[in-house]
Amino acid sequence: MNIIEAPSPNFNERTRPVSLIVLHYTGMESGKAALERMRDPESKVSAHYMVEEDARVFRLVDEDKRAWHAGVSEWAGETDINSLSIGIEIVNGGHDFGLPDYPDRQIHAVISLVKELMVRHDIPPHRVVGHSDIAPGRKQDPGEKFPWPLLSEAGCSIFPKVLIEAGDAVEQLAAIGYGFDAGETAVIKAFQRRFRPQCVDGQLDVETKALIHAVAGLSRQA
Repeated sequence: MNIIEAPSPNFNERTRPVSLIVLHYTGMESGKAALERMRDPESKVSAHYMVEEDARVFRLVDEDKRAWHAGVSEWAGETDINSLSIGIEIVNGGHDFGLPDYPDRQIHAVISLVKELMVRHDIPPHRVVGHSDIAPGRKQDPGEKFPWPLLSEAGCSIFPKVLIEAGDAVEQLAAIGYGFDAGETAVIKAFQRRFRPQCVDGQLDVETKALIHAVAGLSRQA
């Protein structure tokens, strides 16, 4: 994969080994604007990589450094997500700009990048998550149109294929990795946004419970 170097000053020293990949959308009017913001020292934000709509991949922060992409977040009991993760910003206007579709070539580039990172850092598929997974009370990205099933088919994440009876859904959400500081409804919406984007209502209906159970099973198998 050809990487375009676009160094950002917004990083510090990493204190933990990499064990998580977090996917974001840029949520801005263009990739150029997002790149400028992440390279602006006044913004205090960055990511390790940005993937443009035309499949160009930019490296802003070296993987052995701590980029500033996660903010206040939690996954599997960990709260300093920046220290243990690699952040990938995917150029997309997001909810503020009509939540456009992700181009196929862009997703193919994301999959290639994620595969390389998984191999390099020995990261299992269930440790590839979205920003809304780790910050369900604050964030919605990469959004309902992000094709998680395609990533799962490529071995780059998890997505359930079979709906089966569910047990205690809230306990299973915690077992998957979700933290509940933002409240139960926000967590359910974050889960639905990723695994049932056609209906994000925060309700523990039969289908949502079955999906939670299926995803918990995939996480245990990984």
